[in-house]
Amino acid sequence: MGQHVIKMPDLGEGIAEVEVVAWRVQPGDAIVEDQVLADVMTDKATVEIPSPVHGTVIALGGKVGESLAVGAELIRLEVEGAGNAQAAPPAADEPAEVPHGFVPEPPRVAEAAASVAQAAPAVAPPPPRPAPARAPAPAPALRAAGEKPLAAPAVRKRAWDLGIELQYVAGSGPAGRITHADLDAHVAGRGRAAGADGRYAQLEGEEAVPVIGLRRKIAEKMQLAKRQIPHFTYVEEVDVTELEALRGQLNARYGEERGKLTLLPLLMRAVVLALRRFPDVNARYDDQANVVTRYAPVHMGIATQTDAGLMVPVVRHAEARDPWSSAAEIARLADAARHGKAARDELSGSTITLTSLGALGGIASTPVINHPEVAIVGVNRIVDRPVIRNGGTVARKLMNLSSSFDHRVIDGMVAAEFIQAVRSYLESPATLFVE
Repeated sequence: MGQHVIKMPDLGEGIAEVEVVAWRVQPGDAIVEDQVLADVMTDKATVEIPSPVHGTVIALGGKVGESLAVGAELIRLEVEGAGNAQAAPPAADEPAEVPHGFVPEPPRVAEAAASVAQAAPAVAPPPPRPAPARAPAPAPALRAAGEKPLAAPAVRKRAWDLGIELQYVAGSGPAGRITHADLDAHVAGRGRAAGADGRYAQLEGEEAVPVIGLRRKIAEKMQLAKRQIPHFTYVEEVDVTELEALRGQLNARYGEERGKLTLLPLLMRAVVLALRRFPDVNARYDDQANVVTRYAPVHMGIATQTDAGLMVPVVRHAEARDPWSSAAEIARLADAARHGKAARDELSGSTITLTSLGALGGIASTPVINHPEVAIVGVNRIVDRPVIRNGGTVARKLMNLSSSFDHRVIDGMVAAEFIQAVRSYLESPATLFVE
């Protein structure tokens, strides 16, 4: 038996180090070729690292949240044959040295028994090599962060009345569904006083959540953007009554054939057309060289919420796409991002970004520019409001655009004129289809 060291591979594009965001194996695990060993985070995407060989895990190359340089030891395996690394035997009076940062496998009781057996008379046959002892797994949390507990409405109401958070109640029903009996057991287990009003129960406890992986990258990117870019935000109200009517007609006529349109691809087209008149907005600013690069193509970033955090997949050459092509590409990229399948080049290279909170978009916001871009267009929710037109009051569909700009590059007047151009296209939606 020998040892095989798997090193952190070069993931390309000048990446010098990555962050370990999840270990898929633990010391003592038997693994096979192509089995995923770990998830690592580059500056844009999560990458799975597979094993090139069969073997048994001896040690891991660090803890979750630590950074490893390209070429550093990622994991150490025990393999059949000589392997690619030499294991120095420990000295008699001191323990074996473990590489810095590695999580060693727990001592094997079976190997100690083997040592005793070797001291027996020579006539006794040597015992077979024991299978590596698997390290005991830590007790899992009741539910993963963000996982919603399953319970019937009546159970939820009773939990509310009792002041119980269902997140902390074990469920015995199908798929972990929480029942009334589970509530009774939870109440009995925490020793609640009979007749106490649980709605005002005093709560104790705290939880430290390490900021790692994508959440750390988001934090670093937001901090960089706010530190480097002097933001200013411009909010304008847009009447989208005609746009929504046109969208409904297009979906009724072409929805089955081309797919349904949301507001976003129509807004993308309005931004593309407005950028032709204001090319300074479709740009990136190099802080180190003090150079602004204006782009002819429009590579539109689409801020997308995923379970792991905010990601910005990029619709390339939005200027060459009609609304249906844009809608299809948005859906494809959003699905890839939410399932962790987006490629690195699909998450980088945007020249301007759109962000929307959908139906929860509020009436105004102050979006953060996606560094090193110089502008971001934010969409707020559509609401029905009374508007005075031709001396009468009518109901209209209104929506705010909340957009932020880099004041080093974009003057306030230019920003206002750009948003007014976007507004004109949205309020006269036929112009979206006329060159």
